[in-house]
Amino acid sequence: MSFIATPQSMHFDEPLPLQGGGSIRDYDLAYETYGQLNADRSNAVLVCHALNASHHVAGVYEGQPKSEGWWDNMIGPGKPVDTNRFFVIGINNLGSCFGSTGPMHLHPDTGRVYGADFPVVTVEDWVDAQARLLDRLGIAQLAAVLGGSLGGMQALSWSLRHPQRMRHAVVVASAPNLNAENIAFNEVARRAIVTDPDFHGGHFYAHGVVPARGLRIARMIGHITYLSDDVMNQKFGRQLREGIDLKYSTQDVEFQIESYLRYQGEKFSSYFDANTYLLITRALDYFDPARAHGGDLTQALSVARARYLLVSFTTDWRFAPARSREIVKSLLENNRDVSYAEIDAPHGHDAFLLDDPRYMSVMRSYFDGIAQETQTAAKEAA
Repeated sequence: MSFIATPQSMHFDEPLPLQGGGSIRDYDLAYETYGQLNADRSNAVLVCHALNASHHVAGVYEGQPKSEGWWDNMIGPGKPVDTNRFFVIGINNLGSCFGSTGPMHLHPDTGRVYGADFPVVTVEDWVDAQARLLDRLGIAQLAAVLGGSLGGMQALSWSLRHPQRMRHAVVVASAPNLNAENIAFNEVARRAIVTDPDFHGGHFYAHGVVPARGLRIARMIGHITYLSDDVMNQKFGRQLREGIDLKYSTQDVEFQIESYLRYQGEKFSSYFDANTYLLITRALDYFDPARAHGGDLTQALSVARARYLLVSFTTDWRFAPARSREIVKSLLENNRDVSYAEIDAPHGHDAFLLDDPRYMSVMRSYFDGIAQETQTAAKEAA
C-alpha cells in the first residue's frame, strides 16, 4: 500500500551560475519528501531522476490511486530505501516540465514564455541547484545520493562537486559519459522534434501548437534503446495485431511492436515538453567529468570522498556494464570504498525500474548498512 505524497515548491531569487555561461534567477524547484528527518539531520537521501521522470519518486497523490511515483517499488515504508528510516527527497530538475522552472514558464526579464530561450543546463547545474534546496532544508550532509541512468550521472557528479556533503553515492545503470552511439540516438530524436513543422524554432507555445509528431518519434527511438532484444522478442516477436493479416502496406500498422511503439509515442507527446526533451538530452551529451582532466577519469574522481555502490545490468546496451566498470576501476585506483553488482537481468536499461529480486536484495542490503551506520553515529553523538 502506497503512502500519500505531497508536492511542494521552493522559490529562489538569487541567480544560479550555469556551466555554459550566464545564470538563471527567479526560478522554482518542485520537490517531495518522504519519511522524517532525524534529530541530527543525518538520514537524508536525495533521489535524482532520469530523462522523463520527476520529483514524484514514491507514493500516490490523494484521490489518485494510479499516480504511483516512478520508483515506488524501491522507496517507501519497508522497501529497500525504507522511509521508516530515511528522509527521502526528490527534486525536479531545472528545465523539466513537471513543476520546476522550465521552457514553458515566463522569463523574469521579458514576461514572455522562455521557449527556446531557456538556458542550456547541465548535470552539474542540476546538482548545484539541488544543493541550494538542501541548504534551505537545513541538510548539511546527505546519507546518500541515489540515481539511475541520468540520475546516476547526477549522483556521480554530486560526489565530485560536493564531496563533503554526502557519505554514499549509489549509481545505477549509468556511465561516466555517453558514447558516440548514445549521442547519435539523442541527436536523431532531437532532429525529429526540431524538424516538426509545429516546432516553430522552439516557440511553439505562442502558436498554440505542440510538435507532437516529433515528440512521438523521439519517444519511439528512446523506447527501443531502453529494452533488450530478448524482451522485445519475448513480448512481441513478429506477432501481428489482433484480427489482422498482412496487408502488404508501407504505411499501415501491422505488427504488435509497431502498435506498442506508437502507443508509447502518443502517450509521451501528450504530457512531455519538446524543449525540455532537447535540454535534457543535451545535458546527457555534455556530461563528462573526465573532460577537464584530459580524459583521465581516475584523476577526475580523485576528489571523491563518498563510498559507492554501482549496479549494472547485463542486457543494458544503452548503459552497458563495461561503462560502470570504468567508474569502479577509477575509484579503486583512488583507493575508494566501492561495491559493484552486475545483475544478469533480461530487461535491458529499464531493469533499474523493475523488481528483479537480486537487484532489490542488493539495494536493500546496501541501504540497511547505511541505516545502521546512521543509527550508530547518532548514538555516539548523543
